Amino acid sequence: MDNVFDEIIERGNTDSLKYDFAVRRGKPADVLPLWVADMDFRAPACVQDALAARARHGIFGYSDSREDYYFVLREWFKRRHGWAIKEDWLVKSPGVVFALYNLIQALTRAGEAVIIQQPVYYPFADAVNDTGRVLTVNRLVYKNGEYSIDFDDFEDKISKNRVRLFIACNPHNPVGRVWRREELDLLGRICLKHGVIVISDEVHQDFIYAGNRHLVFADINPEFPDNTVTCTAPSKTFNLAGLKASNIFIANKTLRDKFRKQLTSTGYGEPNVMGLTACKAACREGDVWLDNLLAYLAENIAFVREFVRERLPGVSMVEPEGTYLIWLDFNALGLGARELDEIILSRAKLWLDAGTMFGAGGEGFQRINIACPRAILREAFARLQRTLAEKGIAGKIL
Repeated sequence: MDNVFDEIIERGNTDSLKYDFAVRRGKPADVLPLWVADMDFRAPACVQDALAARARHGIFGYSDSREDYYFVLREWFKRRHGWAIKEDWLVKSPGVVFALYNLIQALTRAGEAVIIQQPVYYPFADAVNDTGRVLTVNRLVYKNGEYSIDFDDFEDKISKNRVRLFIACNPHNPVGRVWRREELDLLGRICLKHGVIVISDEVHQDFIYAGNRHLVFADINPEFPDNTVTCTAPSKTFNLAGLKASNIFIANKTLRDKFRKQLTSTGYGEPNVMGLTACKAACREGDVWLDNLLAYLAENIAFVREFVRERLPGVSMVEPEGTYLIWLDFNALGLGARELDEIILSRAKLWLDAGTMFGAGGEGFQRINIACPRAILREAFARLQRTLAEKGIAGKIL
């Protein structure tokens, strides 16, 4: 029986950011896109059915969530992550990045410092800079193909720069770390010591691979909930980014009220009814689909691991503990960042995310989205192998 995730679905001419806007964004028209973090898989049937039923109703007026929406979320987080949420913690947002911009404005003042751990998801730095805050970077340590945190530097930067806010990323995008309990606990205790509020972006929390476990930051220590904002969404888990629904959990009423007031100032009120419908259906009935997806993605990672090891000498894969984003290290090839980008984009005709986008420590890396049918992944890596071989840089054509 064919695997449903092997189906190649035509996404052109669907207003897809990933597939329909290459030329407008300065890329070749025939580029193969494996950049932005959405998947080339259909959402689960339960979501499609729920949306179709809602569409047939035919009225799309102002909407909000009822108690059953919270009940579904409560059971989801309890079932998948062992986390007990409360209804009054929930604030809905059209997206995690939207929430991030507004949280920064709600919880800090212009000119105050915000710390992030680069290389990291690039909207973190954008949100800090765009809102007139001071960007402070605790650079992750990369050694022997693995990433860790320099806690001494983290605390020193907080102290010297009078940091007011820390944006955590767990699982980490793009390096793929799933932070351990002791790592999260130490980060949280340093933040409590210095009066630093934590925003924990956990949007990739459902993509965890064997030997690893996602731990909700706010649930690590009894003191953390009062100091933490947890950002979640069904967008990554069920491929629903275009439906604009995210769930932000804030136990501290003062922080929650500040965030709600900031959201009101943007003109955002009632959430997207289709986003609510999809989220509810996915969390209620999507477990089996997600488990099958995780198995498929693990096989994709195994394919990349073997291909890189056997056919791309000089390139290495940072072993992902979570997310569906692979962080490839090209530094051993001795190429400059611009030359590497040119080879991958113009020669191999692959649209990836250059490591430099993710800030300090991203030089010489590329992020590739492996949430696609394996045939697409094979084609992408065959292009890369062929191009590097033709350039006499690495690999041989097999």
